[in-house]
Amino acid sequence: MDFGFIVALAIAIVAIIVVIKTAVVVPQQNAYIVESLGKYSRTLGAGFHILIPFLERVAYRHTLKEQAIDVEEQICITSDNVQVGVDGVLYLQVMEASKASYGIGDYLFAIAQLAQTTLRSEIGKIELDKTFEERSHINVRVVEELDQASNPWGVKVLRYEIKNINPPHDVLTAMEKQMRAEREKRATVLESEGVRDAKINEAEGEKQRVIKESEAAKQQQINEAEGEAAAILAVAEATAEGLRKVAAALNQEGGDKAMQLRVAEDYLERFGNLAKEGNTLIVPANLSDVASMIGAATTVFERTADGAGSGGRQGSG
Repeated sequence: MDFGFIVALAIAIVAIIVVIKTAVVVPQQNAYIVESLGKYSRTLGAGFHILIPFLERVAYRHTLKEQAIDVEEQICITSDNVQVGVDGVLYLQVMEASKASYGIGDYLFAIAQLAQTTLRSEIGKIELDKTFEERSHINVRVVEELDQASNPWGVKVLRYEIKNINPPHDVLTAMEKQMRAEREKRATVLESEGVRDAKINEAEGEKQRVIKESEAAKQQQINEAEGEAAAILAVAEATAEGLRKVAAALNQEGGDKAMQLRVAEDYLERFGNLAKEGNTLIVPANLSDVASMIGAATTVFERTADGAGSGGRQGSG
């Protein structure tokens, strides 16, 4: 084999190897840190890049996607001296690849450790009963502390979520008893309030019933009084009308004779009824008493008639 061909083949192989080593393809949502002779040179974004052979190299590779880090369970002590196991998950994203490369050795480990210490500090500020209620507040406080600390590292802490809060078994038992007692207390209170409301409604209904009955009785009495007054008025008006007609009849020709006859008939009728009703009969000492009675009645009617006539004449005059 020709020696020149071998040399050319070797040079071609070396050139291919050099191209392979110096040609860099950066995937989407990634950033590569290039160093030139051990010093930071530039940051490569997504795409195809050629490095200077033997002078430049890719020192760090970072993903720009949002990352989730599992924060292991740790023992925290609450303000009322109860030990609880708390774990969580942390979400972060590399914003500046150069700072993430040179600002800290391992930003993932550093942020995870800082999350644990911050969580212990926040849990120590509150009581056990409030740890479950204050989850959102604790998450916000952890994110604020981590974001402030990780800013020089070129990393943005997006959010932190507590996954589990695990108190000791005896504490869990006591909490269950407390919750059961609270539920029974609420049930008793609700039942008593229901009984109270029912009694109030019954009393209110009885009150309305009494009021309605009294109003009905009042209206009934008013109606009865009005009816009686109307009846008395009607009787009085009828009596007055009858008297006026009798007086008018007496003033006519033969009226006095008719009146005397009517009085005599009434007298005899009543005297006859009295005789029928009892065994004892009182007879007038003098039969002329009947005539005298008729005469007295006639005198009264005549005076009445004269008074009515004179009144009418005075009115007409």
